[in-house]
Amino acid sequence: MPVDLKADCIADSAGGLTFDLNVPQGTGTTWSAALVLRLRAGTDDTGTAAGGTDDTAADNEVRLPLGPNGPGRLRAVLPSTVALAEGRWHAFADLGDGADPRRLLPGVNDLRSLVDRRPLAAIGRLGVRIPYATKLGNLALRSWLRGPHAEAGDILVGPEGITVTGRLYGASPAAGAHAEARARRAGRDPVAVPLTVEGPTFRFTLPYGELAAHWRRGSEPWDLWLCPAEDLPPVRIARLLDDVPEKEQVFSYPARPVPAPAGELRIGPYYTLDNDLAVRVTGPVGRE
Repeated sequence: MPVDLKADCIADSAGGLTFDLNVPQGTGTTWSAALVLRLRAGTDDTGTAAGGTDDTAADNEVRLPLGPNGPGRLRAVLPSTVALAEGRWHAFADLGDGADPRRLLPGVNDLRSLVDRRPLAAIGRLGVRIPYATKLGNLALRSWLRGPHAEAGDILVGPEGITVTGRLYGASPAAGAHAEARARRAGRDPVAVPLTVEGPTFRFTLPYGELAAHWRRGSEPWDLWLCPAEDLPPVRIARLLDDVPEKEQVFSYPARPVPAPAGELRIGPYYTLDNDLAVRVTGPVGRE
């Protein structure tokens, strides 16, 4: 029966990852041995590559050469210069022995370089990769590829509104810069608020009143965007630069009670499954 293979992961401050695999001593490899990353399709945990044409299939799999790194160890490197599409990537080991690639289990992660990572503000495209264990206990990577990027920092749920402080990468705020809350439900106008800017750092306060005035029923999410200038496309505000793959489970914020004609609403910020920043407006109980 094949021995389970574990991979230790070491992150560097540029966004690269080094994988060190523990294998039985004497395990041989060939020139074709590789650590294989496959973009997950759908919502399962099988690691099946996402569907598509022959041209796109190549983009759904990345092979990293595996080589010896001491007794019982093999090493593969994912440089920060290798673009990895946004999504969840499952990790496999192909030892070049003709057998199917085997799912890897997570070992010890050293992600200290990801904590409070601070890239250059002028970086054109920001790549973030965070290793994690799937629900079935296998090794996977969560990847983001953004450019420009608006990194969320401190968030204050105050008496009158939600104040967000962050840092903009890959663009410079100019005339007309502002933040917007955009409703996911149709028929709502965006709520725009001015920015306070100091170099690459930005700050804005989103008042509860306008969001409450737009509420119609149930729970209504609003996505937060930063618009750097009138002639530049909007940038999604997200929190990516740390070692937490799923922010919603770690960063929790209170929902503020807000009076409205229909009854008391509750408004508060949260992170989506993609770690993008959003605000949820929830109506009174029984008002769906």
